[in-house]
Amino acid sequence: MSNEKTLRESDFESDFEDVFANDPMSDLVLPVEEPVNDTASEPSVMVDLDTPNREIEYDQPIFASPEESGGDVMLPAVSIQVFYERDETRLLMEVCARDRRMGRATIEAHAGGIAAAIDFMRQNPSPNLLLIESTARSAQLIGQIDSLAEHCDETVKVMVIGAINDISLYRQLVARGVSEYLVPPFQPLQIMRSISSLFTDPDAPFVGKQISVVGAKGGVGASTIAHNLAWALAENAKVNTTLVDLDLSFGTTALDFNQEPTQTIADALLQPERADDAVIERLLAKASDRLSLFTAPASIGQIMDIPDESYLSVIEVVRRNVPYLVLDLPHVWSRWVQRTLVASDEVIVVCQPDLASLRNGKNYIDQLKAARPNDNPPRLIINMSGVPKRPEIPVKDFGAAIGIEPEVILPFEPELFGTAANNGQMISETDPTARSSQAIDHLASLLTGRTVELQQKSLIKKLLGK
Repeated sequence: MSNEKTLRESDFESDFEDVFANDPMSDLVLPVEEPVNDTASEPSVMVDLDTPNREIEYDQPIFASPEESGGDVMLPAVSIQVFYERDETRLLMEVCARDRRMGRATIEAHAGGIAAAIDFMRQNPSPNLLLIESTARSAQLIGQIDSLAEHCDETVKVMVIGAINDISLYRQLVARGVSEYLVPPFQPLQIMRSISSLFTDPDAPFVGKQISVVGAKGGVGASTIAHNLAWALAENAKVNTTLVDLDLSFGTTALDFNQEPTQTIADALLQPERADDAVIERLLAKASDRLSLFTAPASIGQIMDIPDESYLSVIEVVRRNVPYLVLDLPHVWSRWVQRTLVASDEVIVVCQPDLASLRNGKNYIDQLKAARPNDNPPRLIINMSGVPKRPEIPVKDFGAAIGIEPEVILPFEPELFGTAANNGQMISETDPTARSSQAIDHLASLLTGRTVELQQKSLIKKLLGK
């Protein structure tokens, strides 16, 4: 940050709003059983990234709306020093520190605002980001920033949380090298996205929305759901989509789409350092103009011991090239599967209405809710409902026990799914008017915010029984 622009009296003559006057951020915090410790007795607080539970949580986090373009990625391994004046800001940063997007960042919080930041910078090297809160008026804030600038390296980024909603103040701060100026009220996701924007690679700023589909147990039809969802996103919701089959030994993407690719995702996973945008583009197979496939080798002839980081790096490259990415995850529990689910913008858990699905699905959902507190909760799909003569848990009881209402309930339609699989088609190609086809289209609509028009059978097709 720089300290070159002089301060003029006229710069503070415009109208402004003192947003801290009514303490708007206090509404964001739920009541707690025990009072928060006085900041005067604890001048510095290390935010513990490994603590699973806190006394205070934010009530209504702002989720990404489907209409927003792109998804969220993890912040790089940067150091962040927070200097707060209000305890609500410390609590907000604790919430942020536990979020998946901040997993690689190091965050320390200190009481005292800009004065404490100046003392800290006199004795310590500059972090990657200084996040400072000040309730001072415009002229005083500018003076404090000028004093702080004398102790900062030029490379440090500075974000200020201020009390004055004033455009001329904002311009003065930007002229002095402040990277961002925020005025409450705001929610954790807004802070995290503002921080992330400061460290976005300008050559590759875009990442697509990552949708992970996982089955609560084997045989629930998670891969079938993932494949049909990817098709519905691409062909019915009209958004460019890539489907990635991560079941290297038993994946069925090539079979379901009637493809015979010569190269698979294993080629990228075995040499992740070479998997740049150009290589990924060559490895993808085209199922349609809008849908690309990253198929699995589906062979047990070679046991591939793929490092966890290879999965994560290849997925990250694919995300940079497509608006929507659907991951067909295998029914295994490993470190890379867990990290992939936590890093996803949307998670879909597929269950059948039986006891094993209920137990495993609840385990999935409870863990993902805890690991992704500022994201949409996982979406529950109940598949193959209504199998003749099979005892089932009623849908209402299933949703109540698992803690989430089902987003979609797919009926048992073996003829539709069997015909589509044998023909190398998706169910909406086989019968776009079937209940399952329209349910998948509804899910695609929820994920994209786009209206998918329900198709009706024509009179001729009805007469012919088609």
